[in-house]
Amino acid sequence: MSDAQVIIGGGLAGAKAAEALRDQGYDAAIVLIAEEQHLPYERPPLSKGYLAGSDERADAFTFDADWYVAHDIDVRIGVRAVRIDRDAHEVHLDDGTPVAYSKLLLATGSSSRRMDGADGALYLRSIDQSEQIHDAIGPGRHLVVVGGGWIGLEVAATARQSGSDVTLIEPQEQPLEKILGSRIGRVFADLHREHGVDLRLGVGVDTVAPRSVTTGDGDQIPADAVLVGIGAVPNVDLARDAGLDVSNGVDVNARLQTSDPDIYAVGDIANHDHPSLGRLRVEHWANAQNQPAVAVANMLGGTQVYDRLPYFFTDQYDLGMEYRGYASGENDVVVRGDTATREFLAFWLADGAVGAGMNVNIWDQGDAIAELIASGRTVDVDRLADPNVPLDEV
Repeated sequence: MSDAQVIIGGGLAGAKAAEALRDQGYDAAIVLIAEEQHLPYERPPLSKGYLAGSDERADAFTFDADWYVAHDIDVRIGVRAVRIDRDAHEVHLDDGTPVAYSKLLLATGSSSRRMDGADGALYLRSIDQSEQIHDAIGPGRHLVVVGGGWIGLEVAATARQSGSDVTLIEPQEQPLEKILGSRIGRVFADLHREHGVDLRLGVGVDTVAPRSVTTGDGDQIPADAVLVGIGAVPNVDLARDAGLDVSNGVDVNARLQTSDPDIYAVGDIANHDHPSLGRLRVEHWANAQNQPAVAVANMLGGTQVYDRLPYFFTDQYDLGMEYRGYASGENDVVVRGDTATREFLAFWLADGAVGAGMNVNIWDQGDAIAELIASGRTVDVDRLADPNVPLDEV
């Protein structure tokens, strides 16, 4: 099976890579190695519809078992890749099996960042963990969430809508402050307060017990369950042990190729040399969805570059949002619309140009925002903030 294309990773990216190989005409062996005891699935529902109980379990899975059979994909679930032998072009599995590859795609994703001493806390990364959290929330239950990032906020919203009391602790002055800055972070803080979340901002956590959390200022908060959502860590050990270049993730060029020409990486682990944005690693659904087709084209001899803008979305209560581009909370922000009614656009500026844009409960401006970012042109801030000036005229 030396001509096999091998994919390591049982998430969305792995499944999309297998699909792309068949769609792009590859008709030889494909092996997909999935560590979890499940077929590949998507993760956004785990903090939203599936966690809430409104989405069926099957809806989270990228393809059903029949699809893999019909497309002759050899899926190895419940096994882990433990070593890559680059000289022999083999992947060694924890069941002792070697798998030979012609080209190898790494889609190993990321893991929840663990909090020291937080024994008994819940984390959200897998479908099994989503089911654990679902069983821990509901009327009469009190959930304490440690961390005001996307996972923490989405779980808090779902828990509140299920009838749980929720306390959320975040050491920054606003949720999402590092990503969006304090002004837009405050929008999310106000949203959650309006829906009854007890926000504890600007305070850290001292200890986490299975039934309580003690904050840095000594307040002990009782809990039926504690969720820790303090970020994610890319799963790069396999790549590092194989001698691939690893820094903030697995280093890949614009074509998603690692320092080994026969190995590619996509999704959460890919520290990508973006043609216009420079090197960046983005832990969001869109990369897992869209990068594999480009990587596969290059595995099959192409020369495509991945140049899509980063994209992510969230749904919390009555707030729906899309974000495009790449910026940080330290960039200057310009708002068009009314943050109080939560219908607005926000833009993050770097050197006078728009580096990222967000549309909140406005659904017809996404393409215009993307074009504005891609142009790289400096903008007139007053016109950018004026809803009467079309974005393509800013």
